Amino acid sequence: MDIAVLGTGTVGRTLAGKLAELGHALVVGTRDPQSTLARTEPDAMGNPPYSVWQSEHPAIRLTPYAEAAAGGELVVNATGGDGSLDALHLAGESNLAGKVLLDVSNPLDFSHGFPPSLFVKDTDSLAEQIQRAFPQARGVKSLNTMTAGLMVDPGRVGGGDHTAFVSGDDADAKGTVVDLLESMGHRDVIDLGDLSTARATEMLLPVWLRLMGALGTPYLQFKIVR
Repeated sequence: MDIAVLGTGTVGRTLAGKLAELGHALVVGTRDPQSTLARTEPDAMGNPPYSVWQSEHPAIRLTPYAEAAAGGELVVNATGGDGSLDALHLAGESNLAGKVLLDVSNPLDFSHGFPPSLFVKDTDSLAEQIQRAFPQARGVKSLNTMTAGLMVDPGRVGGGDHTAFVSGDDADAKGTVVDLLESMGHRDVIDLGDLSTARATEMLLPVWLRLMGALGTPYLQFKIVR
């Protein structure tokens, strides 16, 4: 499958690398490829410059958002939640129309430091805001309740015995995402229902962040026992 991953941070790099490893054709989208490749300092999370990762993944092209989205059958929004709508507008509504748009972002507000609060919650979600802005896209929310390493390698915690969630209005789009999750090793995937259920998974982030602080590791994930 031709897949466009929007975002060059930890999540974007991790997903793009794994999906390429699984045999998909990957393109990564960014606002300004030349500027991204010119950076020589680690990013805000301490990751090496993107150029270092690019040199290790020469088959994965870095292009502007619009070019990446235009060529993708499936588009992954791996941008920071506070910049997702801007990035997707740069990707272009026509380039997203009719395509599965897998949103793994979270509405985290770091304006008052850490831990962050949520800039949308309760009666709305970032996933729904994205869907309203791009009504022809086939939005699916998933993978936003775990760190990037677990997204692509669920076996790193508990042998993979934990739960991933999907939310979306389009059953076929959710099916495509579930197939993708299963190909990465996720064995317990729960379909929560329509896209409004993404409010719940986005609001799990404050709990997740507190658990990370208490346990001293991001390698944790929820397991639904039934």
